[in-house]
Amino acid sequence: MSVEITNVVQSFFEAVDTRNWDTAEALMTNPFHLDYSSYGAGPAADVAPIEVLTGWQTVLPGFDATHHQLGPLIIEEAGESAQVRAYVTADHHIAGAENGQVWTVYGSYVLTLTKEGADWKLSGSTFQFKFQTGNTDLPALAQSRAAA
Repeated sequence: MSVEITNVVQSFFEAVDTRNWDTAEALMTNPFHLDYSSYGAGPAADVAPIEVLTGWQTVLPGFDATHHQLGPLIIEEAGESAQVRAYVTADHHIAGAENGQVWTVYGSYVLTLTKEGADWKLSGSTFQFKFQTGNTDLPALAQSRAAA
């Protein structure tokens, strides 16, 4: 049902933005197909959810806040699988950062979901990068802050 799929997608990105890693992991299948190749992150791969989240934990906690705004969600459901396409604007904020406090990434996601029992879970995420604005030095600063 589309409402359940919408809730899984929105809950996942909310969990990432609030650093609720256990919730994010519970909403993912193992393996999880991750593809950020359009952003220069190397080739797509099927990996364990903990690998995805551990990677994100090296940078995201270094931001004071992040906000992933998705919409509209275009859902195509086919039995026990679904595909969701959505535009995304991802704001990343560090208060008082030199050269600007916000780095924003624009693109779209193609998300795949699989039904496991009664629950929908994310089985893959392909990010299609469009452009970025703001302070592009913030990811490196966030990574050093997260490591400290």
